Amino acid sequence: MKRFYVMLGVLTLALVAMLVYLLQSNPSAPRAANQAPATVVDDGFRGYTLGSDSAPVEVTEYGDFECPACASFAMVQMPTIKEQLIATGKLRWRYRDYPLPMHPYARLAAHAAQCAGEQGKFWEMHDQLFMNHSWAQTGKNPSALFRDFARAAVIDPDRYDACMESGRYAARIEFSRHEGEQRLVDGTPTFYVNGVKYTGRSTSDAFKAAIESAATARRR
Repeated sequence: MKRFYVMLGVLTLALVAMLVYLLQSNPSAPRAANQAPATVVDDGFRGYTLGSDSAPVEVTEYGDFECPACASFAMVQMPTIKEQLIATGKLRWRYRDYPLPMHPYARLAAHAAQCAGEQGKFWEMHDQLFMNHSWAQTGKNPSALFRDFARAAVIDPDRYDACMESGRYAARIEFSRHEGEQRLVDGTPTFYVNGVKYTGRSTSDAFKAAIESAATARRR
């Protein structure tokens, strides 16, 4: 009987040690930054942009940082679009958040990008989140990785941490998602060219043709 209690005690200690290890290795994500707020508030913000304000064509992208198709577009197609269309003054690009409900850390990633944007580093964080997209396939809390991405983007870590813990931009992200619903966004990424939903292929060549067509239509 004594041996039984000794073994029970050893097993209990082992289980406690395992629980502590799991909690330390996969801490919970900041709750306020990773959930929809109770109320939706419009703070007047309409997304971060790339390109000239005087560009004749604007594309609005509704994206989800956990979405594989969004990551592929950002890494494969977007560099050419930046070089050929945005840098040449033909196009302005606007990014709007549309976190999908099946992605458990999409809101957290969107909030990380917004907190980076607070320090003038939205696009740097945008690129870090998509370039290092393996975080989206693990199913594990990526909070620590996001903080590493913030450091790589030269973001003040203390300000970043305070922003994430407060959930400062949760309402902004939810407003963007509601806006997307009203515009009939049905997946990510979804694009609008000068306000018209784009239904073509998501390639740089297809976008180049669509931008040239929209610019021509505007001149008429």
